[in-house]
Amino acid sequence: MCREEWAGVNMVLWLFGTALLLTQAAGFYLPGLAPVSFCEPGKDQVPDCKSTIELFVNRLDSVESVLPYEYTAFDFCSEKTLKRPSENLGQVLFGERIEPSPYKFEFKKPAVCQKVCTKTYDTNNPSDKNKLDFLKKGMLLNYQHHWIVDNMPVTWCYDVEDGQKFCNPGFPIGCYVTEAGRSKDACVVNSNFKEQDAFYIFNHVDITISYHIVENEQLGARLVAAKIEPKSYENPSDDTPDCSGGPKFLKNKYEGVYKIPYTYSVNFVEDKKIRWASRWDYILESMPHTNIQWFSIMNSLVIVLFLSGMVAMIMLRTLHKDIARYNQMDSVEDAQEEFGWKLVHGDVFRPPRKGMLLSVFLGSGTQIFIMTFVTLFFACLGFLSPANRGALMTCAVVLWVLLGTPAGYVAARLYKSFGGEKWKTNVLLTAFLCPGVVFADFFVMNLILWGEGSSAAMPFGTLVAILALWFCISVPLTFIGAYFGFKRATLVHPVRTNQIPRQIPEQSFYTRPFPGIIMGGILPFGCIFIQLFFILNSIWSHQMYYMFGFLFLVFIILVITCSEATILLCYFHLCAEDYHWQWRSFLTSGFTAVYFLVYAVHYFFSKLQITGLASTILYFGYTMIMALIFFLFTGTIGFFACFWFVTKIYSVVKVD
Repeated sequence: MCREEWAGVNMVLWLFGTALLLTQAAGFYLPGLAPVSFCEPGKDQVPDCKSTIELFVNRLDSVESVLPYEYTAFDFCSEKTLKRPSENLGQVLFGERIEPSPYKFEFKKPAVCQKVCTKTYDTNNPSDKNKLDFLKKGMLLNYQHHWIVDNMPVTWCYDVEDGQKFCNPGFPIGCYVTEAGRSKDACVVNSNFKEQDAFYIFNHVDITISYHIVENEQLGARLVAAKIEPKSYENPSDDTPDCSGGPKFLKNKYEGVYKIPYTYSVNFVEDKKIRWASRWDYILESMPHTNIQWFSIMNSLVIVLFLSGMVAMIMLRTLHKDIARYNQMDSVEDAQEEFGWKLVHGDVFRPPRKGMLLSVFLGSGTQIFIMTFVTLFFACLGFLSPANRGALMTCAVVLWVLLGTPAGYVAARLYKSFGGEKWKTNVLLTAFLCPGVVFADFFVMNLILWGEGSSAAMPFGTLVAILALWFCISVPLTFIGAYFGFKRATLVHPVRTNQIPRQIPEQSFYTRPFPGIIMGGILPFGCIFIQLFFILNSIWSHQMYYMFGFLFLVFIILVITCSEATILLCYFHLCAEDYHWQWRSFLTSGFTAVYFLVYAVHYFFSKLQITGLASTILYFGYTMIMALIFFLFTGTIGFFACFWFVTKIYSVVKVD
């Protein structure tokens, strides 16, 4: 099998072994990446000092399409003799295909208008015409190059409004001028791009590499920035490339032979201010919608914390009065006049309907909750930063595989407390239901990616490897957890359950199940929707996400808010003598996922420029996977919060 197919297994060793070792080594960056020293060619070399700088190319993507493509799909100048760098499972899942490129240069050795290759297309040749049409399609949809030097993105920096400079970790293939003479996308940067109904291709790049001389630690230099400026030149002569002519354009309806020469220039600049450990800062600080959003995010967090404190205070004061009043009822006459939540003490722990399904959901939700917590914890430590490509997804997948045991244990333990006896069905559903739905959706999306020839399409061997991780590791661990869960004694509730169910009185509008469930998801969604904007931007608008510390704080606040909102509504329903709290508590918090789905639809139509049926299906297909995972995650928080609350209040009151 190829290296991609066992990337997930290798990641386990990386995650639990190398991370601890690398944090103890001096001069290592937090993500666990060692700095590389560069020396001038021809001089006395020091150990581990390189003189050749290699430029790698990554996938090409667009904000107008969900489909990423490999670098070679567009018939650019390629280097097929060198071996591709190894990729982890996360990179394969996100369709990142890092390949060597023919752009190579020596450290501190400038180059001017160096020829890379020349591509020739004859529109009368069907093969050439298809390649040229695909290149035009890429320019029309504003597909972006993503190049890498020393594990650092090559950025295209340009001025934006308010005197700010934005550094984009990518640059366009080219751009298009419409028949009406309107410049689209990057064509606005050059007033010479004025040929109507023509594609302007950026076939030349000016690369500027900044370096920092290491003075104290060792000889050599370290690269701290790589910036690029894409340009377009006609270059009529193949022998002597000329980078001073007019722009290179392709007429949309022209038939004949096209020659596209590719050239580059490189320059080196010493920068004494930027240190190697902070070389990503200039990219992250210029990302849009970050600085201007900090105040609104903090304001939202303060509001959520204030509301959470109010909910907690109301619950504590009200419950304290109720419990004190109930415990003072000593006479039979007082007991006969019971009211509120104490009336249903004989039914509150009655097994819910569809207890099998609820226990399965709670088992999968527990698995997702622990996976999310541990992944965010590692991300806060810096191991899953943008510098470590694919590490975040790899960590999440590996943790999910290894957390089958708590999923099986929780599902079996709760199912047994519900009085269930079909333990085989329970463990099989826990191992296959929710993961099977996610995999089926993912497989259908992968078929679409295969059909479109996208780099995000996983190879068949990688799919087999993921199935092997699921069936050979996750499923056995789920069975082990379920075994111990069923072996444990049944949960002992603080009150006995009556044999005959109590009749539930007529409920008001606010205490009916559906209105309560709808209201329950508003507050949790309110504390995440701003952060959700950044997350969706990182996924669909290809922007880097690096605020993991803040995301971890929002995660904690989400858990608290889901718990308190569910407990509050649960208390109101019990006071209204409605004891069906199990499913309601799960759905109350889980309904946050519905608001997430609505927001994702709004984001699609208001923020994205995605066109094409395949891209639209892919967007909503992947969004449904995220919504299901979020539903199980938030629903599990709500159930266990309500379970703890109900157990607590009925254990401190006197019940005859």
